[in-house]
Amino acid sequence: MLTRPGKNATRQRVHDRIRKKMLGTSERPRLNVYRSLNHIYVQVIDDLKGQTLVSASSAEGKKGELRSGGNVAAAKAIGKAIAERAKAKGITKVVFDRGGYLYHGRIKALADAARESGLQF
Repeated sequence: MLTRPGKNATRQRVHDRIRKKMLGTSERPRLNVYRSLNHIYVQVIDDLKGQTLVSASSAEGKKGELRSGGNVAAAKAIGKAIAERAKAKGITKVVFDRGGYLYHGRIKALADAARESGLQF
């Protein structure tokens, strides 16, 4: 009997395949998304230098601000926050790395909120 790989192993394989074709530079860094059941995490990364330029997550800050980090409302708030932090550092254009997740739900909400707040991708 064959065993199927878990959802995360499949996602990681898809993410690795995407990353082969994508590179974040200092002119256009990579906007990376990681989604867990309870939170969503976003980083703007310069792959050539190997450093994170800006980050935001639903796990940081005041606990009363977001009731749950695992919903669409939290993803929209984090998308807006990452865009504001990136613009403060002078970053306006990024490459969107969905992290192997489907462009749907929280990932789409985060991307749309970041675009509305001024990031271009």
